[in-house]
Amino acid sequence: MSSWDGIDEFTAVATAGTFRGGAAALGVSTTHMSRAIMRLEARLQAQLFHRTTRSVRLTDTGRVFLEHCQRMLMEREEAFALVNEKGEPQGELRLTCSTAMGERFIAPILRRFARAYPRLHVNIDLTNRVVDLVAEGYDMAVRTGHLPDSRLIGTRIASRSLVTCASPAYLKRRGEPRTLADLEAHDLLAGNAGTWHFRVDGKAQSWRPHSRWRCNSGSAVMEAALDDMGVCQLPDFYVRQALADGTLVPVLGDIQPADEPIWAVYPQRRHLQPKISELVSVLRKELPGMLGMGGRV
Repeated sequence: MSSWDGIDEFTAVATAGTFRGGAAALGVSTTHMSRAIMRLEARLQAQLFHRTTRSVRLTDTGRVFLEHCQRMLMEREEAFALVNEKGEPQGELRLTCSTAMGERFIAPILRRFARAYPRLHVNIDLTNRVVDLVAEGYDMAVRTGHLPDSRLIGTRIASRSLVTCASPAYLKRRGEPRTLADLEAHDLLAGNAGTWHFRVDGKAQSWRPHSRWRCNSGSAVMEAALDDMGVCQLPDFYVRQALADGTLVPVLGDIQPADEPIWAVYPQRRHLQPKISELVSVLRKELPGMLGMGGRV
């Protein structure tokens, strides 16, 4: 019996949350998964899952064991990749990104990347949820702002500007805000971000808007601003055209925040894989130009 027996099955079930999902991920039967994990638990003399008829969840021992198994599997994949890929990206690439940036910029880059490397299988998950890359088995995420997770490596690939703006008709009706305090008297349109960002007297300052209208879609927030509903703060790629044709007007430009960094983040040591190192290089080269003036590295 190999010391690896049951490790892949255990990790797959823990990641999927069900025996059926884990079996589908490995392409085997649920019976195989159940027997493999029972043998593993017998070897360990410990229970790894609490099982019910509807779900499975990790025991305390299972959670600790899972962290070690994920690290071992990642190191095994990296070892095979370094020997077998010979510099060519291949295998599965799982990437997650926010919906708007993913649809507009990251997915087109990855289409070209996949065409360049036909042995690569790309899986893109566009979500505004902050995904746990290690626990959920992702290779990379594209994120903005501060990176608190010490288990990840971040490479800056671009940056974006945040613009505070409103329609001319709204500003004519309500007046133009000149200070942060002035915003308190305005109708504010908020998106995913819980705080707005400014730079006052040379220092970064966060400010929490009390919005009368909120939506988790930046495009919908922009449409509300175009409909004369209030002031919004959005990444410049949403509003660039509206600012150019005058249907939106920037406000508080003297306290506009510094550009936000955009990062490619991935689990530690995963950058040794050609599919990761090459994609990071491509993103650094292509994304700033696609983002325009606010996209410089």
